[in-house]
Amino acid sequence: MVSASREIAAEPEVIFELIADPAQQPRWDGNDNLTEAAAGQRVHAVGDVFRMMVHSGTVRENHIVEFEEGRRIAWLPSEEGKPPPGHLWRWEIEPLGPAGGSEAPGGSGSGRCKVTHTYDWTNLTEEKRLVRARATTAANLLASIDRLNRVLHYS
Repeated sequence: MVSASREIAAEPEVIFELIADPAQQPRWDGNDNLTEAAAGQRVHAVGDVFRMMVHSGTVRENHIVEFEEGRRIAWLPSEEGKPPPGHLWRWEIEPLGPAGGSEAPGGSGSGRCKVTHTYDWTNLTEEKRLVRARATTAANLLASIDRLNRVLHYS
């Protein structure tokens, strides 16, 4: 398992919206693996499934297993029509209070959050995926957080 965290000056709801809307994910994916997702798949609850096209041209189904609006979302990816092999992507947003004078996107301009991105392969059952899973680093996850921050502040 690997995690990365960074403080972002933005309202938690605004950050969460970019994560919970799969159509936005290719804009900030630090692994450069996602190409597109159809609009209208915004996640609302555990049990939701969204589909994403990856660079190999295949579709991944992502099964929501954790969800707290504005705070936490996690999914288990799988090949289309197959059960998830056990690796999990999680995003957690912790409100920290005022942004210290910098304007935060969305809302009153007072939001500041700790954003944590985790990739957990401890329950991965497919041996063929373990090498790539173990190669995912905190730097990869931090790249997604940094790109998310750029989308929030410069789009």
